[in-house]
Amino acid sequence: MPSHIFADRPAAQPPERGTVDALIQQTRRLRGEVDAVRRDTLTDDDDPQGRWQRALCELAVHQLDDLDEHLAQLRDGAPLDTDEQELLEGLEAELAPGPSRGSLLSRVGSAEWNLLTDDVVWSGELYQIFGRSPDRPPLTLDELPTFVFAEDRDLLTQMVTDCLIDGRPIDGEFRIVREDDSVRTLHMMGEPVLDADGSTASMWAVVRDVSELRRSQSALRETRDSLQRQRHIAQTEHRLAVELQEAVLPPWRGPLRFPQGSPDALDLAAHFLPSSRSALIGGDWYDAMHLPDGDILLSVGDLTGHGVAVTSGMAMLLGAVRGMAVAGAEPGRLMGWLNQLLDASVQPALGSAVCCRYNPHTRVLTWSQAGHPAPLLFRNGTGRALDAPDGVLLGATTGAVYEQAGEQLEPGDLLVLHTDGLAPHRDGEASRDRLLSLAPRFATARTAQDCVRTVMEEFGERGAREDDACVLAAMVPTT
Repeated sequence: MPSHIFADRPAAQPPERGTVDALIQQTRRLRGEVDAVRRDTLTDDDDPQGRWQRALCELAVHQLDDLDEHLAQLRDGAPLDTDEQELLEGLEAELAPGPSRGSLLSRVGSAEWNLLTDDVVWSGELYQIFGRSPDRPPLTLDELPTFVFAEDRDLLTQMVTDCLIDGRPIDGEFRIVREDDSVRTLHMMGEPVLDADGSTASMWAVVRDVSELRRSQSALRETRDSLQRQRHIAQTEHRLAVELQEAVLPPWRGPLRFPQGSPDALDLAAHFLPSSRSALIGGDWYDAMHLPDGDILLSVGDLTGHGVAVTSGMAMLLGAVRGMAVAGAEPGRLMGWLNQLLDASVQPALGSAVCCRYNPHTRVLTWSQAGHPAPLLFRNGTGRALDAPDGVLLGATTGAVYEQAGEQLEPGDLLVLHTDGLAPHRDGEASRDRLLSLAPRFATARTAQDCVRTVMEEFGERGAREDDACVLAAMVPTT
């Protein structure tokens, strides 16, 4: 093949995603130039030099089309990982100029088997492809299958038989096992050469080592299949987590009043805010419940992590909170038991929580916390965080003791409980400060639902949060 075809190609650049389009353009340009050379070499089959040149051009066109398709798959697929970057380097080598070891020309060899004289002629490149010393004789057609992968021998035999008996051209791939036990994938193209009476006198072929390209294509397919499986697993896990979360969190989404029908009823509203960065559901929860003794249970919490296992752990904790509160456990005692439950869990995890009991008749709030942001109290247009009693993260220390505190609420007070994912980077102080800045707007709100809407306007449904978040608002009636 004329060397000018490769002469003007720029030097290969580092294999970044942006270079794939450039490689595709170079491949297609080279393909056009090779095709032009092929048309110029259409000559009589009796001219061996012209026949070999034409065969080499046809093989080059075939392989450039193959390479173009593979590059397009790389361009349209997922971002390149380290392995695919290395594979792309190999593809760049396919287009490298000159007869270097990795270039297009260096992996192409030729052969002719004369059926009348039993002479066999191999090019030096074919000896390199087969890993065979040039001092040894080339392989005859009878010897060739002994180097071929057992599963591919029938294919090679059929191609050769069709060529010699039916005069069909050869175009196929097979694998060989070289004497050093390395496996190579070869693409062979060839034709029969007929004598004067029309019978086959010899068979010629050009053979190309396509091992690296096929390895690259196989790795790409495996990567795509793996990504598809991972996406399917992630989608299934997300769906299960969402279903579990929806089944566990309180069914009410609008305003709620406890005790219902009472003039002392606490006005409640809550909202769950999903993460803007992760498709996985976390372990955040909120809850409100009217207890048998007339008190109202308020709680929010967050179990670290994401996914079905974490959502399942959150469901376990929330169920335990409800059960122990119904049994009459005070918030401090309840937190201690939750810590024991999480500490003894098969899958240890850390969690934070706030648990409150509110007496609607005395308006006394009793609460405890485990490494969680304190409730925020808004009164007369100002806000503050309640002084937090001692309490470490759930699951952090065996036998931890949790203190509890009391707060006397007044008519018109607003209590806001939240998890720390409201602000970016899980910044609890930033979430608290931004919530406290809403005090003037809360002062004009008529219902707890209005206050939750104000929080949504400030933080947005998704915003820039890296984690899920919950907010629970409770407004004490004015009369």
